[in-house]
Amino acid sequence: MNTDVSRMLEGGAALWLADGPAPRLPRGVGAVVQTSGTTGSARRVVLSRDALRAAAGAARERVGGDLTWHLALPGRYVAGLMVQVRSAAAGRGTPVVPTDLEGLAPTGDGDAISLVPTQLHRALGDAAVTKRLRAFDLILLGGAPLGNELRERARDAGLAVVESYGMSETCGGVVWDGTPLPGVGVGLRDGRVSIGGPTLFDGYLGDPTATAAAMDAGALLTRDRGHWTNGRLVITGRIDDVIVSGGVNVDLAEVRAAAARLDPETAVLAVPDAEWGRRVVLFAASGDLAGWREALASALPRTWLPRQLVVTPIPRTPGGKPDREALNRLVAYGYH
Repeated sequence: MNTDVSRMLEGGAALWLADGPAPRLPRGVGAVVQTSGTTGSARRVVLSRDALRAAAGAARERVGGDLTWHLALPGRYVAGLMVQVRSAAAGRGTPVVPTDLEGLAPTGDGDAISLVPTQLHRALGDAAVTKRLRAFDLILLGGAPLGNELRERARDAGLAVVESYGMSETCGGVVWDGTPLPGVGVGLRDGRVSIGGPTLFDGYLGDPTATAAAMDAGALLTRDRGHWTNGRLVITGRIDDVIVSGGVNVDLAEVRAAAARLDPETAVLAVPDAEWGRRVVLFAASGDLAGWREALASALPRTWLPRQLVVTPIPRTPGGKPDREALNRLVAYGYH
């Protein structure tokens, strides 16, 4: 696809990366990507050529030069698209590697790769892959929180990891290690993160109502909570992550973080419950509920501990995020 991306950036045909046949698109559109739809609300995001170029230029300015970006993520989602855009804007090719990073080979002339935390976690368990990643100038992590423990493991292994924050509507990650890329404006409105600047999307295709609802004073008003610490943006969770269970407010983001410190291959959801109102459910590849509750008790209030364990490999979207719809189905089908 890298050739198509290069042509698009030079004014060629827009890239249609969504489901269904491509409609006639307005001039200036660079790509239409589909959000991952982890909660069942996938939308088609319109990104202009100017926005894509601006995002690539801001990344280049941050790293101080051109890099070859290696593609280890699906190219039809924004993270994979931006890998190709950054390489194409630098006049370089985009080496494609499997998601398990088998065969990864740095060029030695400035290399970068974009991964999700699950890929990094698995890579750190393979000495050969870790050694190859050590030769990369930049390993950009996104799609899910990196977590302090995984970050420390990566840095102890000599890996140049940077955590990114962004979304399809912003041309991917535009906040790196808590600092906005050049030209990107980040603010807080009643604790919610807002993002503005030249990397912002043109809207949701065919859905002006949803577009208007997502915007506030020319900026994207995200559904993420955050705060500033020492000049860096800290994301603390989604606005809908605080739920009421048994009359107590439970912050699911904190529960997820605590579980991930014990095992990155976990997920947490809240589901309707006749007794508790909302029931906290933990998904993990192994263990039993009593053991997990005991392990988490030192990090969480007892009223926040999961009340159900579903033992399962974590289903994920092509972009690497836990697939919430699939997880909810596992609960509904009675898996325990």
